[in-house]
Amino acid sequence: MYFCSRIAIYTFQFFNIMGKFIEEFKAFAVKGNAVDMAVGVIIGGAFGKIVSSIVDDIIMPPIGYLIGGVNFSDLKVVLPALVEGKESATINYGNFIQTIIDFLIIAFCVFMLVKGINKMKKQEEEKPAAPPPAPEPSAEEKLLTEIRDLLKNK
Repeated sequence: MYFCSRIAIYTFQFFNIMGKFIEEFKAFAVKGNAVDMAVGVIIGGAFGKIVSSIVDDIIMPPIGYLIGGVNFSDLKVVLPALVEGKESATINYGNFIQTIIDFLIIAFCVFMLVKGINKMKKQEEEKPAAPPPAPEPSAEEKLLTEIRDLLKNK
């Protein structure tokens, strides 16, 4: 009997801890920052594929043509085979060059995006707020205004 009651207590404690954990996770996952970050990661992955396609299919072929018909993906250093009949290892520095170009294009695009967002934020901050109300004239100014009006009426 004692054993069963201990199991029941531990089970209750476990579900109590898991319930708190699940509540904390819900609070985290529903917050705007976590959702925004998830959307950013998904869009970033798709954007990376687009940039890779632009580099591989549009930018690199003309560059390869200009340097003598070389395809950057084919640039490699072939290491000597250590075992007869096995393929030798290669150092594919052409793929590395393409990856660097991919990175530079993505970094430039992200830089331009952040620059545009910062510019919009700056314009938003620079928008003039409602002009502050005119300050109440001092007692001296009121008195001088009354004197001026009296002299004007005479």
